[in-house]
Amino acid sequence: MRFAAKLVSGRLVKRYKRFLADVVLDDTGEEITAHCANPGSMLGLNAPGSRVWLSQSDNPSRKLKYSWELVEADGALVGINTAHPNGLVEEALRAARLAELAGFDGLSREVKYGRNSRIDILLTDAGGRRTYVEVKNVHLMRQPGLAEFPDSVTSRGAKHLVELGDMVEEGARAAMVYLVQRPDCDILRLARDIDPAYGEAFDVARRRGVEVYAIGCRITPEEIVADRAVVIDE
Repeated sequence: MRFAAKLVSGRLVKRYKRFLADVVLDDTGEEITAHCANPGSMLGLNAPGSRVWLSQSDNPSRKLKYSWELVEADGALVGINTAHPNGLVEEALRAARLAELAGFDGLSREVKYGRNSRIDILLTDAGGRRTYVEVKNVHLMRQPGLAEFPDSVTSRGAKHLVELGDMVEEGARAAMVYLVQRPDCDILRLARDIDPAYGEAFDVARRRGVEVYAIGCRITPEEIVADRAVVIDE
């Protein structure tokens, strides 16, 4: 995924109300408010003074002109925009970078299923069998090289695991794909201390036959590419 236009760099003043971030732009010194498309805690990624990169919209009807895209943390660029993971995983699937989910004939996004939910990606093969793919964004790192999910309590995430298990019991395939939006992690582990209930739901889903995969990203201010396998330490 290439950014549509060159990103603007700055320094984070503060992130607040979850979806807002004040940033001082490097080129003008102006302090602006940017949209932060991330509902999580962003633990370790929102320290004041951090260098950040923003995309800029030319839509005159948008209240906030800038969107927070990247932050420099632990010496690496980290993607924080949770609007991108579904598209990044779709790109990886179409480029056959997730071998375990290759061989599909059709790919759809945001298809209704389960208990009034929408699956992120629905794959179908020539025989009509369906594979339900849920995508989760990952950017928490508390130990070098180790990505963790989630970074805050996510009852919605636990619900998705239950619904994926339901699809398996109905005869379909179901997979949870964790998209690690940072280049400095080769292992993924559940943050069971942050959300024990999610950990329990994960274990149950695995016993029911839900598949789990993780893919890491190469990140620059020009593009984000999901292109390498990340080992899941269950």
